[in-house]
Amino acid sequence: MLKMNHVNKNYSKFHLDCTLQVKPGYITGLIGQNGSGKTTSFKASLGLIPIDSGSISILGKNIDDFFAKDREQLGVVLSDSGFSNYLSIYDLIPILSNLYSRFDKDFFLTECSHFSLPLKKKIKDFSTGMKAKLKVIIALSHHASLLILDEPTAGLDVIARDEILNLLRVFMEENEENGILISSHISSDLEGLCDDLYMIHEGNIIFHEDTDKLLSEYAVLKVSKEKLHQIDQQYILKIQKEAFGYCCLTNEKQYYLDNYPDIIIENGTIDELMMIMIRGEEL
Repeated sequence: MLKMNHVNKNYSKFHLDCTLQVKPGYITGLIGQNGSGKTTSFKASLGLIPIDSGSISILGKNIDDFFAKDREQLGVVLSDSGFSNYLSIYDLIPILSNLYSRFDKDFFLTECSHFSLPLKKKIKDFSTGMKAKLKVIIALSHHASLLILDEPTAGLDVIARDEILNLLRVFMEENEENGILISSHISSDLEGLCDDLYMIHEGNIIFHEDTDKLLSEYAVLKVSKEKLHQIDQQYILKIQKEAFGYCCLTNEKQYYLDNYPDIIIENGTIDELMMIMIRGEEL
């Protein structure tokens, strides 16, 4: 559905080199620190910024051949985009009807009501969370095939986040060929939602794994300096020095459970993975 192959974008103090893919039926997550290149990757994938080299194909078309009619198949949430703050939700209805031939007014109004969004209030008077909800509802309102969502749950409380994530799950259930590319700072959202994850750091993709494999086969070993030199290190990906000794990231949890029952082995989380992959060192 979306393929980015060595997409390069150069700025004075930042260089992007992004390769990733969103497959039909997949929810793909992109994680990384602020300033790592997530938003630049999203904008490049949509053709909103020119790239210096590489290739982008979206829904089977080269980005250069992806025109206005094709873009109706996309639902997009970007952190720094949106409609005029002086419009109300009622004002948006004729605009969305003209933008999207498959705009679903009933769905749009039903979800706005469900999330308690005031229909006549100006968007400028919305809270951060209300604006975030509105952006997601708009992205879902015209029966898109691919959603590209940059931090769609930012500013939402845990209940609202769960409701939004459920909307995304329903979107995927409606058509097994649909797809989503999503970023979030809230790792628990991605753990329970995404089929696979990419990690970007300083403009480069440094990690890609199926989420199920990440949660079942990756682990963090906590060992002393002495123990670190005693264990088999062939399945250690990165190590990070701590006060007690070392945290070691492995993708072969079962091997260490079977062979080293005396060491502390904890299931890896996305947060721990990101910290050790970025801050850790190779042996």
